[in-house]
Amino acid sequence: MIRVSVAVAFPEFQEVIELELADGSTVADAIAASRADPRFASLEMGAMKAGIWSREAGIETVLREGDRVELYRALKADPKDARRRRARLKPSTRSRSGP
Repeated sequence: MIRVSVAVAFPEFQEVIELELADGSTVADAIAASRADPRFASLEMGAMKAGIWSREAGIETVLREGDRVELYRALKADPKDARRRRARLKPSTRSRSGP
C-alpha cells in the first residue's frame, strides 16, 4: 500500500485529501478514489489536467509513496497576457530609454 494525497484548488479555497492505494496505482486510480469523498463528488475531474508535485502527468502515470496528485482547473486568463496588459498601463521607472 502507498499513501498519496489529491489536491484541488477551488476558486475560493484549496482542498487536499489523503488516500491509501494499492502498489502500482496510477493517477487515474487516485482520481477515481478521490471521487468517493463528498467534497470532490461534484467536480468534473475528467476535464481537468493532472500533475504530480506541480509537474504535469498523464493519467496512466504510476504513483509512488508520498506523491501529491494535483488537479488543475482551466485558467480564465492567460497569466502572461494579463502581465503584459498591466505593464502597458504603467510606464517603467527603471527604463533607460524613457517611458
